[in-house]
This record gives sequence, structure tokens and C-alpha cells, in this order.
Amino acid sequence: MAGDTALHLCDSEKGEKCVVLLHGYLESMLVWEEFIPLIYKSVRVITLDLPGHGISEVKGSVHTMDYLADVVSAALKALGIESAYIVGHSMGGYVALALCERHPEQVEGVVLLHSTPNPDSEEKRKNREREIALVKSGKKELLAHTAPGAGFAADNRARCKDVIEDLEEIVHMTEDDGIVALLGGMMSRKDQNDMLRQLSVPQLFIFGRKDEYIPEAVAQSIAEAHPQAKVVWMDNSGHMSFIEQPQQCAQALLSFVGL
Repeated sequence: MAGDTALHLCDSEKGEKCVVLLHGYLESMLVWEEFIPLIYKSVRVITLDLPGHGISEVKGSVHTMDYLADVVSAALKALGIESAYIVGHSMGGYVALALCERHPEQVEGVVLLHSTPNPDSEEKRKNREREIALVKSGKKELLAHTAPGAGFAADNRARCKDVIEDLEEIVHMTEDDGIVALLGGMMSRKDQNDMLRQLSVPQLFIFGRKDEYIPEAVAQSIAEAHPQAKVVWMDNSGHMSFIEQPQQCAQALLSFVGL
């Protein structure tokens, strides 16, 4: 349990420095399965299913990023971890930012992995509303068919076919109520740019040059707005560099942690 939420969590247990990997929307802790072996010998690695995804509990109709951050905070306290490097992929980055705002004493450093401090645009909110309607009408399989592949650079999709199929299966296994709750939470999240600029801990952005969710021009504007953060570009990745370019992504992360 993390607070009053039943949470599925995995802890490598060994390592002087601790890294928490927070997965993205329509994912689970399983997405890190091939990435963890690249870093666990150097750091303690915590992975978990964010409530609403994987086999963690669904709590209510909306899972705000603040609520998810509080769950992560409670999990760290339960494990006796005073502070950690928080790595958030996509939606996990929104959770990481909420953790920075609400529990800064627990954050040693923050990595936004194909994520953004910007709130949803009006167009993005409308897209999320359409996804909610899709799920509520029993058509989740349409998300499973389209969303996982779109996260990869077009020229990596054939090479990553097996992984994309695994991601599709994760979507099929995700509870409808969990998807809806997380979509609602992402829609309602706040602008975190000012908070991030004022944050005193080390910060890293990892962007993909071929990311269709965060196009290069948008990523560049975010980087320029945050001179306090280190920026690493993955030249041959879309939104999933920890799968598309795992060695390079691991190297960037361990270098940021100081290893």
C-alpha cells in the first residue's frame, strides 16, 4: 500500500543512489523491462504501476497528477527512501513535476523523458475528450491499435514490431476506468514552467528528434525556455528513446545521476 492506494511496485533494492522510473499513459511498469538491466548495477531502481494502469488500484473517476504524485511520495516513504532521482516518461513526467511541486524534499533530480511542463492545449484536451468517449463506448481496441505504434519514429516501427505488440497488449489489459481517470487528470493539470524554473534540483530533458507527440520545434522551444536544465537529444528516436535507443538513453541518465 502507498497511503490508502494498493500499488504494484518493484524495487531492485541495491544501490547508493535511487532512480524512480514513472511510465507513461497506456503503459505500465513492464515498459522498463529491457531498460532496467542497463542501469540497475549502478543505481537502485524503483518501478511501479501508476494507479489506473497496470495492476495498481483505480481510485475514483479522475486521477489528478497531484494524487499520483502523493502516491509516489507515500511509496518512497514506505520503502524508507528519503530522496531519489525521478524519471518521468510522457505522462510520468507530469507526475514527476507534481512531485517536485508537492514533495520537493524527496526529489534529488528530475528527468523529463519525452515530456513537457506545458499544460494541455485546447486541441489536446479535445483529443483526450474523444479518447474518453471512445473508451466509454467500448472501443478501447482502437486506442490499442493506434497509440503504441505512434510513439515510435516511423523508421523504427518495423524493428520494434514485437515491442509495439506488447504495448498493444498492455492497453487491452488496462481497465477502462483507469484510462478515463488518467485522461481526466492529464486534461486538468496545470502549467508547471514557472515551478520548474524555480526548482533548485538538477533537471534533464531527453527529447527525440523524430517524436510525433513533441515535435522537434516544440521541444526546442521548451529547452530554450529552461536554460537551467540540461538537454539531451536522441537523434534516431520518437517518443520512446528508452526502447528505440536504450544504450544512449541509459548513458544520458547515468551521467545525469553522476555515474
